[in-house]
Amino acid sequence: AAVVGHSQGEIAAACVAGGVSLADGARVVVLRSRAIARIAGGGGMVSVGLSAERVRTMLDTYGGRVSVAAVNGPSSTVVSGDAQALDELLAGCEREGVRARRVPVDYASHSAQMD
Repeated sequence: AAVVGHSQGEIAAACVAGGVSLADGARVVVLRSRAIARIAGGGGMVSVGLSAERVRTMLDTYGGRVSVAAVNGPSSTVVSGDAQALDELLAGCEREGVRARRVPVDYASHSAQMD
C-alpha cells in the first residue's frame, strides 16, 4: 500500500512504486554520486541519541557549521556539516554522556554543503 524511502532510499522507493524505471533510477544514483564526489572530504555526519529539539539547541554554538540532517525518531537525530565542527560535537557529547557516533561518510548530506 505504501513505499517509503529516505535520502538515497527515495530513489529505490520510486523504482519499487513504479514512479521511476530501474534504468532511470540507476541514472539518478550515478548522477547523485558524481555530485557528492565533488564535495567529499570536507564534511560528515553524526547520529545523536537525542530529540531534534535538544540537538538544535546544542548546535547553536557552531555558528551554522552543523545542522540537523534527519530526524529518524523521537531520540534519534542525524546532523551534518563541517568535519571539524562534528569532531567538537562528538567530544561534547562524550563529555555529557550523550550517545553519538560518526556516520562513515566524508560528505555532509542534507546540509548547506549540498547546495
